[in-house]
Amino acid sequence: MLNQYKIKNYNFKLVFFVSLLTILGIMVIGSANPSVQSKQIFGFVVGLVIMVVVSLLDYQELLNFSFIYYFVGCALLLLVKFLGYSSKGAQRWFALGPVKIQPSELAKIVIIVFFAAYLNKYSEKINERDRLLKTLAIVAVPLFLIVSQPDLSTTIVTAFIFVSLLFIAGLSYKIIVRVLAVIVPAFIVAVILVITNVIDLLHGYQMERISAWLYPDAPQNVDKARQQVNSIMAIGSGQMFGKGLNNTDAASLNNTHYISESHTDFIFSVIGEELGFVGSVVVIILLACIVYQCIKIGMKARDLSGQLICYGMASWIAFQSFVNICVTTGLMPNTGLTLPFVSYGLTSLLSLFIGIGLVLNVGLQCKKYY
Repeated sequence: MLNQYKIKNYNFKLVFFVSLLTILGIMVIGSANPSVQSKQIFGFVVGLVIMVVVSLLDYQELLNFSFIYYFVGCALLLLVKFLGYSSKGAQRWFALGPVKIQPSELAKIVIIVFFAAYLNKYSEKINERDRLLKTLAIVAVPLFLIVSQPDLSTTIVTAFIFVSLLFIAGLSYKIIVRVLAVIVPAFIVAVILVITNVIDLLHGYQMERISAWLYPDAPQNVDKARQQVNSIMAIGSGQMFGKGLNNTDAASLNNTHYISESHTDFIFSVIGEELGFVGSVVVIILLACIVYQCIKIGMKARDLSGQLICYGMASWIAFQSFVNICVTTGLMPNTGLTLPFVSYGLTSLLSLFIGIGLVLNVGLQCKKYY
């Protein structure tokens, strides 16, 4: 298959957008937390190599081993509960010297690859009750292992990716409407019951985040809401063009360390403060361009599995970016999600580059060129 690829069919636009956004992220990380910038540079270089290698491998051949990826992914999620280390009440990471590996980030790409093969195989039976129940049971295993770490935000993102794949695979609108008719009212009732403390479905810190988001001025929430409040102030203070990367402004919330997790979950706050409205828009446009290119390639994919890979990556990047930016601007409660390609995190970055490599390979085999 390698000798059949044509260089003109390689989507260099996608490579350019991904590389530019990651480089921009490295620059902002250097301003937010210089001590980890070199690690992100290393992740970028390794990620580029992995992306190119994966892009030249036949994705259809790779999908033949999808069950192995699934079982390895679930095994890592299970092992981290026993062999991983705990931080801030969660046990989500393996420590290999200075490098941390987060299996729940790898689970996102595993879900995309596994169900790209699985739903392609059973697409004609996906609306049958037995097959749909088996499919839900398969995805329930990694979702349960992730949520039990606990990591509710990653569980939601992974579930969203799965639902997107299910929809693309041809899930009947009748089933979707029936499910929504049950889930939406149940979700609303559950939210009301949780907020009013009638039932206890969330962990203590999760409930505190929601309470701090709803009532930031309440005396008991002032400290817990400070991260998001400072984030909003930082973004607003950047005005049109920002204060500049690595600035020495004494009033900078980044320089005075008033924004915690500024190099990971709240990297968009640093972007807003130091690059201003213009820089923030550039980041959003780059993310949108990446999502668009993934969708564009998916529309020309030669089979359903290729479409699922592309649309799965598009849904992952779009949804996680949307939630992260909403959190930093105060439109959602704090979730602990990173901004794709921009936030510090080697496992997340490498997982994304693997996914982009698969999308590029789908593009090399588009039906347009056959």
